[in-house]
Amino acid sequence: MLKAPCYIVSDAHLGVASPQIERSFVSFLRGLSGEAKSLIINGDLFDFWFEWKTVIPRRSFRALAALAELSDEGVEILWVAGNHDCWGGDILREDVGVSYNVGPWEGSIAGWKSRIEHGDGLRDREDRGYRMIRPIMRNSLAIKAFRTLLHPDWASKLAQGSSNASRTYRARDEGRGLREYAKRQLESAKDLDLLVYGHSHVAALEKMENGRIFANAGSWLDAPTYLRLTDEAIELRKADGSAEGVCLDSLYR
Repeated sequence: MLKAPCYIVSDAHLGVASPQIERSFVSFLRGLSGEAKSLIINGDLFDFWFEWKTVIPRRSFRALAALAELSDEGVEILWVAGNHDCWGGDILREDVGVSYNVGPWEGSIAGWKSRIEHGDGLRDREDRGYRMIRPIMRNSLAIKAFRTLLHPDWASKLAQGSSNASRTYRARDEGRGLREYAKRQLESAKDLDLLVYGHSHVAALEKMENGRIFANAGSWLDAPTYLRLTDEAIELRKADGSAEGVCLDSLYR
């Protein structure tokens, strides 16, 4: 069970985000000290993340340091892998101190029965091509070959060059496809109170007809929005440099 207040962020794409965006995100993390009980990173914190045996990507190490500091303070951090950072491992788990999860996470957040999933590959038609290559990207032999056959500098350059289309991506349907998928999931999964996706870069907070809630934290790369979950309510907020941020919308349990 994750305790409240719980903060949820996604799609910062650090490494290609501007220095200003990176600084705002690190400032946000430091502002959670003494306030947050738990933090969820719903994928694509980094535009590219990969762990070699003794090497990690150099860019945006300040964010990792800020996460490690929160973890040392007792903040429970759940990292749900996205399509850009699905190659995490011992460094994130042991050195940074996060619970790193590849695939959907289900559990209780302050009493809300929740499912957290990045959201890549879920739309029936639009994500058909990506679903074909995802098993290759996550195949253990392909990962081993990438780790052992390519120098980290070359491997990083190759990965960052190939990811341009998806990191600048905002869903052409303005998130409607992912919303419709979420609606079907909430209709069939009767034991859920809350379903949270990322990936589309489109912030959302909506109570469906059955009373269950669909939410998306949006993309920190595009606008510094995040979700804040308490025992009573879930809020969509925008960072403004203060500890509280600006509440854009809220829904009560």
